[in-house]
Amino acid sequence: MIDETRIRENLEFISFPRLSGTDHEENAFNIVKNKIEQLNLEPSVQNFSFTSFYPRIYQKVVFILSFLALFILYLNIEGILTSLSLIIIFTIYLPIFIITRKPDKIRIGKEKISNNLYVKILGNSESSEFTNEGLKQDNDRSNILFLSHLDSKGQRLHTNYRVFFFKLWIYSLIVCSIVIFLKNLVLVQYSYWLLVIGVFPLIINFISVIVLCYNTTNNKSPGAIDNASGIACVLELLNYYLDSKNRLKNYDLWFVFTGAEECGTMGIRHLYDKIKHLDRTKTFFLLFDTIGRSIDVITGKRGAFFFKNANDFTVRLHFPKRIKLARSDAYFLADKNFGGIGILDQKSYKYAHSKNDTPDKVDCLLLKKLLMHITIMLKFVDKRGL
Repeated sequence: MIDETRIRENLEFISFPRLSGTDHEENAFNIVKNKIEQLNLEPSVQNFSFTSFYPRIYQKVVFILSFLALFILYLNIEGILTSLSLIIIFTIYLPIFIITRKPDKIRIGKEKISNNLYVKILGNSESSEFTNEGLKQDNDRSNILFLSHLDSKGQRLHTNYRVFFFKLWIYSLIVCSIVIFLKNLVLVQYSYWLLVIGVFPLIINFISVIVLCYNTTNNKSPGAIDNASGIACVLELLNYYLDSKNRLKNYDLWFVFTGAEECGTMGIRHLYDKIKHLDRTKTFFLLFDTIGRSIDVITGKRGAFFFKNANDFTVRLHFPKRIKLARSDAYFLADKNFGGIGILDQKSYKYAHSKNDTPDKVDCLLLKKLLMHITIMLKFVDKRGL
């Protein structure tokens, strides 16, 4: 059965600062690994190296270069100066853009080490051990992946402030680009007035760039909501499905704990090598990430039925029309055409990535109800299919 006490104990045990690539994250990895081994299971470990250039430097480079390009085009100084300045900006940006298409391959900056941890329970099988030799043989099997991430991070700015200024940067960039286009190419006769109008989005963009570049990452967040709550959920589901009477007959179950999620989703990018052979039509994921005291579900129509009859708690369903810019394991998998569900709590974002992300912000009874509901729905899925 789903045990609220065990959920709370695991939540509290893993709630400590554990920035990706540090000894603190390795400690969290070892704690979870030991808990799995205590269940007489041998988890698979995937070591990988990464740098923080992509999530922590690249964005700031983009913010600064985009503003400089806007400013130069806004001024539109006659002669070679404008062209030369834009060529320099483009020359700086192009190679950086190219190497960031594969973030997990970047080796700019200090290399750090992290780990993915996963275990697999075979459908309709007494064996719970997963070996790498079976990877090539299970591409035609049905799979359900339960995912969470091991690391946490603190940041100088409140999460809601960062989101606000990021949106402000996007909108001001668009508006300013439109004004510049009209001023320089379409409504040249009104260039003076458009020059005046363009000052406002340009200033807003500049302020946004300053604020976003001011933000820095630290190791001060206990990460209870983000994402000890998710770790506790996946561990509890592992305990539940380890019991042979609860095991699904037609689906293999993966219990996955990724490393360095808060550093450009590096863990899931490396884990992809282990799951890319799986049939997308027979594979479904449930990601537990940032759950506090309420439930938001990000899903497509395929996964919406999971929560249509969630009578024991309130759930808010969200149907994104496209992949968002935010980095998460769910968005990475969706971008690779895996179907699935992201389970989170948007109201708890005000605590995430801060020292206030503590266990008292997580409702363990809600987590129990959520997991009980999921196990009931998976029994239905086991009989009818996804």
